Amino acid sequence: MIFIKELLEVENMTEENVNGINSEKPKEIATTRENNVLVGRKPVMNYVVACLTFFNSGEKSIFVKARGRAITTAVDAVELLRRGFASDVKVSTINIGTEELQREDGRKSNVSTIEIKLERP
Repeated sequence: MIFIKELLEVENMTEENVNGINSEKPKEIATTRENNVLVGRKPVMNYVVACLTFFNSGEKSIFVKARGRAITTAVDAVELLRRGFASDVKVSTINIGTEELQREDGRKSNVSTIEIKLERP
């Protein structure tokens, strides 16, 4: 799985990386790991850029996954990607579910999950 922290470190990107002269990092990530974007507490645009990075590195489909309160961020990221940056991206499937987690105090709690599969022709 791809963790967004490993994928995007915008602050550390150089001008060479942005211009594509030294663009080895996205290729390396795309070939050695699955095509998952795990949504958490970061700003929505971070996840949009992560999706664009996957598609620009040659992926035909990616999964955007989130749990709990991050579900709204995941949906916002997908819609922003589709409407603002890549109009040819289509939502293929949406899977929702519930995970049972063990809390620190020993109690169990249910957390909602979503997995959105995006495809680009």
